[in-house]
Amino acid sequence: MASIPLLRLSLPNRPSPILPHPLKSTLRTPLPQFRLKSIPNSTTKCSYTPTPATDRLISAASYFIPFFNGLQYGRFLFAKYPLLAAPFEPLIPLLSLYHSVPYASFVTFFGLYLGVVRNPSFSRYARFNALQALVLDVLLVLPVLLQRIVSPGRTGLGLKVTAWAYSGLFLFVVACFVYGLVSSVLGKTPYLPIVAQAAGRQLE
Repeated sequence: MASIPLLRLSLPNRPSPILPHPLKSTLRTPLPQFRLKSIPNSTTKCSYTPTPATDRLISAASYFIPFFNGLQYGRFLFAKYPLLAAPFEPLIPLLSLYHSVPYASFVTFFGLYLGVVRNPSFSRYARFNALQALVLDVLLVLPVLLQRIVSPGRTGLGLKVTAWAYSGLFLFVVACFVYGLVSSVLGKTPYLPIVAQAAGRQLE
């Protein structure tokens, strides 16, 4: 029985293996390094090119043609509300000069069409606005032709329908003129209802 404790004493004491702590091992291992790719700044590459002053001037001047030809539809409103004619009084000398020239509307129409719309030296911006103004001017002729064909009369219900149609058309022309003029001065492209689609198809 005494040999058992001697045997135990003779065996060398082996150190117990030290296991790495799971948290320490994860902290010691180097973390993967991620490189962020540089994203190009699109704002620096995109440069805004303003519309040239020449194109703005041609576009703004084009909308005076349908405006001058559309003032005739405001006669019922001017007769009923004379104050509405006050903003247009400064244009009376210019209107008198425009109508004093024989065939001024036809000469201006074909001059703008052949000189600007069909001229590839001008930008698409100027050509589109000029063509849009001309299309609007052509549409203003249709009510006059329709009135001559139908002959609604100068009294009764026919006169009331004519007055309503003329007044609504006049307000539409004035709204298109102001919208087109302001947009052209600012260098933006105005899109008139119905008219813009017809003008866009002609330039495609």
